[in-house]
Amino acid sequence: MRPVTTLLRVAAAIVLALLLAGAYGVAAQVVDVGVILDRTTWVGNISWTSIELALEEFYADPRHVRYGTRLKLHLRDTGPDAIDAAAAGLDLLKNVGVQAIVGPQTSSQAKFIAELGKKSTVPVISFSADCPSQFGQNPYFIGTAWNDSSQAEAIASLVEKYNWREVVPVFEDDDSNTRFIPDLVDALRQVDTRVSYMCKIHPSATEDDMRRAISNLKLNWTTVFVVRMSHALAFKFFNLAKDEGMMGQGFVWITAYGLTDIFDVVGSPALDVMQGVLGVKPHVQDTVEVQNFRQRWRNKYRSENRGTSLSEPTVSGLYAYDTIWAIALAAEKVGYVSSDFRPSVRNNGSTDFDRIDTSEAAEKLRDALLKVNFSGMSGQFQIKDMQLVSVNYTIINIVDQKRRLVGFWTPRSGISGGLNTQVDLDTIIWPGYNETVPRGWLFPVNKTLQIAVPVKAGFDEFVRFENGKAMGYCIDVFEAVVQSLPYDVPRNYVQFRDATGHSKGTYDDLVYSVYLKDYDAVVGDITILANRSLYVDFTLPYTESGVRMLVPVLDRRKKTAWTFLKPLTTDLWLGTGAFFFFTGFVVWCIEHRTNQNFRGPPASQIGSVLYFSFSTLVFAHREKIVNNLSRIVVVVWLFVVLIVQQSYTASLSSILTVEQLQPTVTNLEEIIRNGSYVGYLNDSFLPMLLKRLKIDESKVIPFDSPEEYNEALSSGRVAVIVDEIPYLKVFLKKYCRNYTMVGPTYKFDGFGYAFPRGSPLTSDISRGILKFASNESMDELQKELYGDTSCPDKDDSQTSSSLTMNSFEGLFIITGASSMLALILHIIMTLYNHRHDFSSDSSQSPWRAWLAILLKIFSPSNTPVKDEPAMANVGGTVESPVSRPDSDTDTGSPPNHIITNLDSDTDTGSPPEEGTPGREVTVQDAEPLSFAYMHSGSGHSGVASLSRSGSSIRRRQISME
Repeated sequence: MRPVTTLLRVAAAIVLALLLAGAYGVAAQVVDVGVILDRTTWVGNISWTSIELALEEFYADPRHVRYGTRLKLHLRDTGPDAIDAAAAGLDLLKNVGVQAIVGPQTSSQAKFIAELGKKSTVPVISFSADCPSQFGQNPYFIGTAWNDSSQAEAIASLVEKYNWREVVPVFEDDDSNTRFIPDLVDALRQVDTRVSYMCKIHPSATEDDMRRAISNLKLNWTTVFVVRMSHALAFKFFNLAKDEGMMGQGFVWITAYGLTDIFDVVGSPALDVMQGVLGVKPHVQDTVEVQNFRQRWRNKYRSENRGTSLSEPTVSGLYAYDTIWAIALAAEKVGYVSSDFRPSVRNNGSTDFDRIDTSEAAEKLRDALLKVNFSGMSGQFQIKDMQLVSVNYTIINIVDQKRRLVGFWTPRSGISGGLNTQVDLDTIIWPGYNETVPRGWLFPVNKTLQIAVPVKAGFDEFVRFENGKAMGYCIDVFEAVVQSLPYDVPRNYVQFRDATGHSKGTYDDLVYSVYLKDYDAVVGDITILANRSLYVDFTLPYTESGVRMLVPVLDRRKKTAWTFLKPLTTDLWLGTGAFFFFTGFVVWCIEHRTNQNFRGPPASQIGSVLYFSFSTLVFAHREKIVNNLSRIVVVVWLFVVLIVQQSYTASLSSILTVEQLQPTVTNLEEIIRNGSYVGYLNDSFLPMLLKRLKIDESKVIPFDSPEEYNEALSSGRVAVIVDEIPYLKVFLKKYCRNYTMVGPTYKFDGFGYAFPRGSPLTSDISRGILKFASNESMDELQKELYGDTSCPDKDDSQTSSSLTMNSFEGLFIITGASSMLALILHIIMTLYNHRHDFSSDSSQSPWRAWLAILLKIFSPSNTPVKDEPAMANVGGTVESPVSRPDSDTDTGSPPNHIITNLDSDTDTGSPPEEGTPGREVTVQDAEPLSFAYMHSGSGHSGVASLSRSGSSIRRRQISME
């Protein structure tokens, strides 16, 4: 009932339009438009139904009923042949005088008809998804299907989202893909995805041809395929791929638009063989208008094509619909222009093609069509660069008998689960009904990796062959990593050698052989270099990286007689000695007046000062210090002496023990300056490094083994060996005592495994190396390779240097300042306490009087002054000033009076010293002798006089001979 109602409404609209046109007295002017289709194909039938429906509904629309132009369509059903299509186009131009041609359906047809349009200045408008490469090159060839370049970007974004590193395009080898495939390759390159292989299927390929192509795909590692071909060919291909087991788990199939409509055309059979396939198609907003159009189209199509299974107009049908609307709008904008074909300037040719006329009206129609902008069934219709502007794409997933919408692609947001929001894609069911994202590659069926192993003359700890079996550190690490992979890797190790058993070439040749596909990988001590990475992909390094120098070391255990002087530099020795004298001098100045230990003849006093100063070095001084100022000086000095002594001891111990071995050479500049010879490992990249370091090529010598290294270095044939750190560590495992690594480390990437460019094994092996390096197994292999004990470097940075004056400058400033301050305070305090002596004697000249007074003040005293309280001299004996003879009467006899001072705590009950008879006198509150009296001649009477200073002497025993 509903289809009948819809047809009645359409008929009524047409009648109404005609009546209105007659009412307004407008005579519609006809604009002839040619249509070239192949009605034997589903695309041709869908498109023609959409074109007829578009023409009817355009002029039935109330907005267009008053238009003064009417399109008149001239259909030419040409079939698939391009020549027939060209003949039909020529007929439309010459006999009908069309002002536009809609179609052609295939790219081969479009190539001819586009040239006709260019000759006649008549626009040729193609809405086919199989877009030829003429868009943008021919100004009269306009594409009203979305651009394949944007579709390529959508597919590349999908590949990037799942981090697939390699993709194989599978496409029909015809003109329809001449532009799409290069665009796809460029888009994939932008996301760091390689296309190392392409599978072309000829349009007339037999089943056997397609089986061979599928077998070649199975031999490849890559399992991500982008398919673009005709529906009939694609249906056969997927059927055979399913039979070969390539529609199962681990595979990824992405169909480009043009093939995605196969589900609408073929229906259930296609859905059955394409389970898990992802499809990309232009996004069409499912509005009410689109839904109503689909219903009208379905009714019309089924009425004209009985028994059809098609239920959707497909996106191509929507493009055809919008194309007719765009031409009708452009024709109305231009207005009526009668058929004005003029003879071509080249109409004197011998063929109809050369005698095509041109049309000014058609050219105006083209210009107006390029400016049309309206909202159509497929979306916004706007031409830019002779192509319909592409906006968004829809991503569908085939699951069972359904097409699931899982996401979108937009130029601004890329891949997303929402059209206007950034959310993740819905869950995708991959081939094999698996929700786990395929990694993008599988190990080829029935394939065994042929792994090349280098042939070495030395350092066989890394790689060697024993009894036909590959062994060594490099092999052990590779085997451990491969065995940890979640899949099996069949492999066979092959020596890179010639018929004589020698190496077939250098390591560079070995790496290049992988690029030539002679081998599938190289496992060995292959250094990762930039020039090698141009031909192969390296895994992450599995050894320590870098290059250093190997040099002999000198045994310095035989020291000279003057080795003890090395800890300190000359300036520090001199400075320390100067402070010894200075400190002793300051202590003597402060102590000699009141301390018996610092008195005596000049020679004795000098000896006492030197002995006191130097004995502080070992804290063995016995002289008692009675003055507080001198105590401060000595404490500070002992602190300085302690630090200097400990530093000296540590430095001397280091010189005598640690610094036993020292390298003979510490840098390459010294080698260059001396013109010495340099050794390196044969068949390595080191000559390039040595040349870069400006080492003369005539001064370098290659070696093959650790034994040759030892012989060359011990004999002096070479001064240094320059090699990679792993080799040097293996060498030092045997010869650690006599050699060491020195100098800077020249950065290189270490050893890695080489695989062909784009090999998916590279990333898996690299991740395996990282995992293996983090457990104890790697440590055990390294201990076996390098030994249990490490051989420390003995470079010059570890040698002990002499201590300098700068290291102790602060300490010497502190002790010097404290000593000088104590000396100044002592002088000031002494002068202050005896200030009355400066005015007591004026018989001499002033300067002589002052000098005499100063000499008297700073001469030795037998009593302490009150500003400098003396320490109790327990058991000490000092000379009494009263028993000192005058200078003019002194006969050199010993003093006849001895005064013994006792502290209050001294045991007074002890008997006097044997042989010293005398008498004991106890004086209470006696005053000491004055300073002036002590230096006068009145002290010879033998009577002990008491000074008036007020200091208390509790006991005094005066013994007289």
